[in-house]
Amino acid sequence: MTVSHAPPEDTVHPDQPARAEGPTLPMTIRPNLTRAVLLGSGAVVVGVLALIAVLLPAGGAISWGTGDRLAIVASGLLVLGVLVLLARPRVTAEEDAVTVVNLTTVRRLAWPEIVRVTLRPGDPWVTLDLADGTVLPVMAIQPGVSRERSLADARTLRALVESRGSAAGTDGRAAG
Repeated sequence: MTVSHAPPEDTVHPDQPARAEGPTLPMTIRPNLTRAVLLGSGAVVVGVLALIAVLLPAGGAISWGTGDRLAIVASGLLVLGVLVLLARPRVTAEEDAVTVVNLTTVRRLAWPEIVRVTLRPGDPWVTLDLADGTVLPVMAIQPGVSRERSLADARTLRALVESRGSAAGTDGRAAG
């Protein structure tokens, strides 16, 4: 009986072949479906709370003043702000560098600083192994939303790293 020790097909490892054709740069990778849902939900929340603030009674046993109404609308804007923050992640690849935007951080890396792109089963997002020994999460590539799209994006990013990163020679080709 022969047992295969090949990695699962939803794993992106350095020993898997990269795509032969390279993507055109500059390019931006972001979770568009997640972004649309978050921003759409935020707009709905603000709209509903603004409508509630307008429709609240001004007189009677319970009176809603201007400050109360503004507080309701401000609550909606606060929810929208959090959702905009959650919709922020992206990675932008350019000829000379890659910019990783996560929730609260932005990091620009020269291609040689990136050693490897990793996405293992169960990982919430892609990680970049950096030349200084640290690991940088790339929250823009999330397999929990669309596994096929995330794998394609991870492979594209890995192909770029292999052609321009620390494994590349001085002429831009991968060292071998």
